[in-house]
Amino acid sequence: MGATATISKWQPRPTPTAMNLSGTAGALVMGTDYRGLGVVRSLGRRGIPVWVIKQGGHLVAASSRYVLRGVSWPDEDEDRQIDFLLNLAARHDLQGWMLFPTDDYAVALISRHYDVLAAQYHVTVPPWEDLRWACDKRLLYLRADELELHQPWSAAPRTLEELAALDCPYPVVLKPAVRLRPNSLAIPKAWRADDRGALLARYREACAVVAPENLMVQEMVPGGGESQFSYAALCRDGCPLASMVVRRVRQYPMDFGQFSTYVETVDEPQLVEPAVRLLRSLRFTGLVEVEFKRDLRDRQYKVLDVNPRVWGWHTLSKRCGIDFPFFLWLLFNGKPVPEVHGHAGERWIHMSGDLAAVVREILRGRLPLPTYLRSLAGPRESAIFAWDDPLPGLLDLPLFACTHGNRILLRNGSTSSGSR
Repeated sequence: MGATATISKWQPRPTPTAMNLSGTAGALVMGTDYRGLGVVRSLGRRGIPVWVIKQGGHLVAASSRYVLRGVSWPDEDEDRQIDFLLNLAARHDLQGWMLFPTDDYAVALISRHYDVLAAQYHVTVPPWEDLRWACDKRLLYLRADELELHQPWSAAPRTLEELAALDCPYPVVLKPAVRLRPNSLAIPKAWRADDRGALLARYREACAVVAPENLMVQEMVPGGGESQFSYAALCRDGCPLASMVVRRVRQYPMDFGQFSTYVETVDEPQLVEPAVRLLRSLRFTGLVEVEFKRDLRDRQYKVLDVNPRVWGWHTLSKRCGIDFPFFLWLLFNGKPVPEVHGHAGERWIHMSGDLAAVVREILRGRLPLPTYLRSLAGPRESAIFAWDDPLPGLLDLPLFACTHGNRILLRNGSTSSGSR
């Protein structure tokens, strides 16, 4: 049976109180970094009640004036986390509220426990049997192959011996097929290898933090920020209701970015068709970002990843007349959603992360200072600072410096241990 036949037509399931929502049903935002901050502001500015779950040491969203309450996430025991969510709804009358994940781990967690959570909340991602086609890169690339979409060469060896036997088009990267653990800046997003010896060494390094059966190897598509694009949309049963296309100009770190730092909206019709075809095949409902890289060798847009959640630069959408978190709230509360498609020429910046990326690129001679300064001219959306909610912006720089410093210490410590 083909993969297409295994995708069911999923629709949001009403919670017991969903039919009686008066328009004030709130949202429980799972994460307090800048992605969560964008959700908090989007909903809070409209008078929608917002609580946040504090996790991973992030504080910017928790400091927003639009947060009614912040609660601490329990440890990584999955059963405890699900019990925590259920008890929270029961104790505080949160039935019918939206569960709003902001990272890959939270997405997979609530998707795998969809049935029990949907009895209390609006779960804003599909059940795992449907969502895994977007979250597991191995399945995603199978689907892309069926649809005859362009993609990089990739393989999923199960052992070191299978990896050693591969005929790879170097350079390649090793990366997790599924994000099964909470995101951490201490764990690289990918490991680059320029030859077979480096690939085997990187494999042993990666196996220390990722299960071997969850690793895959992929051709490294050449090109920098000028080649990185995303199609972002709110979909209902695979049909985009609101959408936009961006070029992800800079990221931090620049080689394998944990997050984008400078993004601009663009017109790229050649990219829209394959993105929409993929989402329709998945019959996806919810917020989604499809990542592409334009291969300079054949000028084709190649599918890299699908993020079925809010992405880092989602607040850029409001400059295009789109408010993705609020539109999602409308969709899951049975209200009309405006059909809007973003225009080109709008920009977004994560200033603290961008500065860290830019300094390194200038010192390496890969980014001329005048080019950087020109990118700062004119209006742009800030990832964190807002005049009506200034405290998160004031906290961002010292928090980013602390997180970045810890990442360097952890990496140096790992390197020192490995050299003994």
